[in-house]
Amino acid sequence: MKIDRRSFLSYTTAAVLGGTAGSMLTPAPWKLIDDAAIWTQNWPWTPVPEDGEVTYKKSVCTLCPGGCGITVRLVNGRPIKIEGSKEYPVNKGSLCPMGISGLQYLYGPSRVTSPLKREGKRGEGKWKKVSWDEALAAVTKKLSELRATGRSQSVVCLTGSDRGTIPNLIDRFLTVYGSPNFIRSSTAQDAIEQAIYLTQGKQGTPIFDIENANFILSFGSGILDGWGSPGRLFNLYGGLKPTKTIIQIEPRLSDTAAMANQWVGINPGTETALALGLAHVIIKKSLYDKNFVENFAFGFDDWTDEDGKTHDGFSTMVKNFTPEKVAQITGIDKTEIVSLARNFARASKPIAINGRGQGDVPGSIDESLAVQSLNALVGNINKPGGISAIPDSNYAKWPEVTIDEVASKGRQQPRIDGAGSEQFPNTRFLLNRLPEILNKTKDESPVQALLVTAANPLYTLPDTASTKKAFDRIPFIVSFSPYMDETAAYADYILPNHSYLERLQEVPTDAGISRQVIGLAKPVVQPIYDTKHVGDSFILIAKALGGFISNAFPWNNYEGFLKETLKDQWRELNRKGMIEIENNTPEPLAYTFNTVSGKFEFYPTARNTAQPKNRSALPSYTPVPIEGDIQRFQLVLIPYDTIRLASNNIANSPFMTKTIDDTVLKKQTGMVEINPTTARGLGLKEGSTALLTTPKGKATVKIHLFEGIMPGLIAIPKGLGHTAYNKFLANKGTNFNDLIGPIEDPGSGLDMAWGIRAKLIRI
Repeated sequence: MKIDRRSFLSYTTAAVLGGTAGSMLTPAPWKLIDDAAIWTQNWPWTPVPEDGEVTYKKSVCTLCPGGCGITVRLVNGRPIKIEGSKEYPVNKGSLCPMGISGLQYLYGPSRVTSPLKREGKRGEGKWKKVSWDEALAAVTKKLSELRATGRSQSVVCLTGSDRGTIPNLIDRFLTVYGSPNFIRSSTAQDAIEQAIYLTQGKQGTPIFDIENANFILSFGSGILDGWGSPGRLFNLYGGLKPTKTIIQIEPRLSDTAAMANQWVGINPGTETALALGLAHVIIKKSLYDKNFVENFAFGFDDWTDEDGKTHDGFSTMVKNFTPEKVAQITGIDKTEIVSLARNFARASKPIAINGRGQGDVPGSIDESLAVQSLNALVGNINKPGGISAIPDSNYAKWPEVTIDEVASKGRQQPRIDGAGSEQFPNTRFLLNRLPEILNKTKDESPVQALLVTAANPLYTLPDTASTKKAFDRIPFIVSFSPYMDETAAYADYILPNHSYLERLQEVPTDAGISRQVIGLAKPVVQPIYDTKHVGDSFILIAKALGGFISNAFPWNNYEGFLKETLKDQWRELNRKGMIEIENNTPEPLAYTFNTVSGKFEFYPTARNTAQPKNRSALPSYTPVPIEGDIQRFQLVLIPYDTIRLASNNIANSPFMTKTIDDTVLKKQTGMVEINPTTARGLGLKEGSTALLTTPKGKATVKIHLFEGIMPGLIAIPKGLGHTAYNKFLANKGTNFNDLIGPIEDPGSGLDMAWGIRAKLIRI
């Protein structure tokens, strides 16, 4: 069967608009495309299948945090096809376009095939191939010099995740070396995780039991657009949707909104006000769970502290958020607000979730607190179909480290990003603050060496120009990327990691899944280039540094480290490819909380230390500042996510780019969505070329008229505009992060920007 790009787009568009979720979201069409199309492209690097012995190997995809199980088909030992593993409990056979086209990351021209040393200026693209011994020696020498001069704290390691043994091995390295600056990229889970800690006193991975919920109130979460684990959520829509009501609240008609039972258009940035307005109706109409609120919650009613000071409770605070007032803020009719509140509260297992699009931006801490308050009002905390948090299981154990005086002094220095400080005591990582901190420092850069793995900050951080300026101040940058991404292209040395199909790695499940699964990504093929496992690289650097650092790494390689740390669980993990860890909370303990009050706290008492003066600890709606002068920039630009575009540290596969509709990308030019009414006022028509300008940058775009976006707004996708990789990916469209800057949440320090003011001028 042949499905070309045009047929594919027609098929999936009909699936979305026609409501045939089962057809679109089960693996069938993706498998057809994989079989028929991947091998028919005229890409010179595409391997051509040959006749021979067919074998299959199972592994786990690590291209995104979703952690889906995969089955790889090989002919004569050469991988030729990837599909979802039906036996793997996370995705049960479903797989996203990125996972299906994973072979293009193995064979594609973006691979860094050997260690490289920069020659010429940064970003100029001039490289010299060097041996592994030379590359490792150069990194070791620089780190040794910094440590010898008492500047171990000036070394920063940036990763894409802090979960699993590889990030923990790197953090162990920094501990014995003497730096507190292990930083990972931030996501919406950071704000949600912090909201759960403040209200429940629990630290751990947020769990959203969507499978057992029957009413899902989504505040912009792109359930079909890459939020959470894509394979898991494809199954939700494809097989379970008839048993659920799904309400999607967002200012643009996404694929998720098109497939939901109801799309609620909202003024962007006002989601917190809506959540509090829904709470107002639920309380006023006495629709809340009285047993939970009266017996297991604190701060619902007004209360008096030990000093005799009276504080407004949550029920008093939300009195200000009447349907009439919230309608003016959000643009949603007041009768619809009342209806949403009633339907949510009357459902037997309702759940409210948040995290815009794929959840790459943390958002306001108030938004996450307000959404958690909705879940508490209906008593759906730590219950099937509700929200909870499970502590990260201590399944991996290794010997304690002994550190020397240099490491001790370095570890006692404050973190460069301010996370965990008196200002932001509840936040663990604040990568978004790093560029501004570096650019404001007048003397020597506080970061002397930056090590980057599984992250691409020069593409994913907002305000690309400012980030690049900050990186110019760092004397020594090392990338461990398998691909020539934007950050690797700006490094001094590249020590390329194996690709995910060549690499051994244990993979904890992503946030959101109700049971914890630890998968094992096994190499399905031997490394095809001169690359090295990133864990092996750090172990070799540690051994070369000697002393206490070397003593902390007695293993010969990462595989030996993994086997020893997993101990008795290694055999089962290696045999089955996964282990499941039960986290069921006994019913009598379900409503046990580790807060000061011992209850769920609508009024988070632990939040006071993190608040600016004169700010209430209650969640409240304070409009997020949006950058730009409204007189100069009459429009508001927002991003959107799509499952067809990879917007995180790994770029699109060429196959994914081939599936993009020409209303998203027209040849090399990106399309901007605009409501026809807004377009008429600007003299713009379908296909017009225009200059898009924001306070942070500008880009040439083409106009796409779209009824599914609210007037006054314009939108471009995330995932385009790469400047690195290769000719199949570079210089296509615009990187949204070139056009927006971060907005710091005063309570958490996290980035809460949702858009930026903009203008369009026809050219």
